[in-house]
Amino acid sequence: MTSFTLNGRAVDVAAGGDTPLLDVLRNHLGLKGTKFGCGLEQCGSCMVLIDGAPEKACGKALSTVAGKSVLTIEGLGTPARPHPLQTAFLDEQAGQCGYCLPGILISAKALLDRNPAPSRRDIALALDDNICRCGSHIRILKAVERAAAAMRAAS
Repeated sequence: MTSFTLNGRAVDVAAGGDTPLLDVLRNHLGLKGTKFGCGLEQCGSCMVLIDGAPEKACGKALSTVAGKSVLTIEGLGTPARPHPLQTAFLDEQAGQCGYCLPGILISAKALLDRNPAPSRRDIALALDDNICRCGSHIRILKAVERAAAAMRAAS
């Protein structure tokens, strides 16, 4: 049994410690927002925050999150109260297929948590581990800039 905090609530998972965290999230806990892309820690569609740091869940063993805090896209906001990043991505129409967006949103949250006023270069570097094949790159950068401005104005 592995215990950790998931999206702000304590969970206990009965799975082998070497089970990939992505498998646990999707198949044991029913959270389908974190996506399987490559399975090789290269595309970023499985990105989650572990104790505030962006990590690729496909390559993380369940045992590595014992006692830690994990945030998935489901914990970022709600339909009634979306996170400013989610609002900005909608406003900027920053997604086409949307498959990569959960990982990109999680990476962007990690950036804004540590740097509330990032430059465009800071944003691009923070999202470097996330691959978007649709070509929404400029709109994604604009959305993160918009969210950063909104979050600064709200604080």
